[in-house]
Amino acid sequence: MSDTASKSHGRKSITASLKPRSLMDGPERLARAWSAQVITLLPDAFPGILGHSLTGKALKDGLWQLDAIDLRQFGIGKHRNVDDTPAGGGAGMVLRADVMGRALDHALPRAPKGAPLVYLSPRGTPFTQAMARDWATRPGVTMICGRFEGLDQRVIDHYDIQEVSLGDFVLTGGDLAAQAMIDATVRLLPGVLGNESSTEEESFSDGLLEHPQYTRPAEWQGRKIPDVLMSGHHGEIAKWRRAMSEETTKGRRPDLWANFPKRND
Repeated sequence: MSDTASKSHGRKSITASLKPRSLMDGPERLARAWSAQVITLLPDAFPGILGHSLTGKALKDGLWQLDAIDLRQFGIGKHRNVDDTPAGGGAGMVLRADVMGRALDHALPRAPKGAPLVYLSPRGTPFTQAMARDWATRPGVTMICGRFEGLDQRVIDHYDIQEVSLGDFVLTGGDLAAQAMIDATVRLLPGVLGNESSTEEESFSDGLLEHPQYTRPAEWQGRKIPDVLMSGHHGEIAKWRRAMSEETTKGRRPDLWANFPKRND
């Protein structure tokens, strides 16, 4: 299988276009750039939102790169079939082991050493900020976007694939989940946000939800910014923010609060 089954991008101009994959045109692979490979039936869905804002700028600047690998290129017969009916009967279709196996045999030699291999599935381990931070320390990630009723289990077992879920709900495919997870990871790469300290106090960074944020005007619709935030007393501001983070987490996410390290109550 030739490299035409995959398109890579990085250090490309970002412009509005009816061809969303234009950012991925070009055969070059960027040395030392964080690399995401995505095996998908919808390659034209990429880079999608990832081609905009800070992730898009980082993509253009070569801080990371994206390969959208078209699973259909590895399909069977004239119509490039990628799925078949479930063994034992049942509704829907299942992605074939032989088709996905060929796609992985194409993708894995191109993946940087140490990059996780992930199948996006509702039954997987929930994706978390800690997982994003771990992936950001790796050289990249290879993702399989689920579709239909899922992927033949033999592929998951043979390649020892990690199953990861975006949440307790079902999507029509894993492509949106892949973009969300890549976004969460890329923003943690050095140089992407510009202000590295901005990730230190955000939600989930220390097991808590983020405190409320305010900006000008000082009063809006009769509501004022809390006085402590206007005091200039950084110690008191830090204490207030911590207290609000704890209060918000306790009220909205008792699951996180229950797992938060014991406080000095």
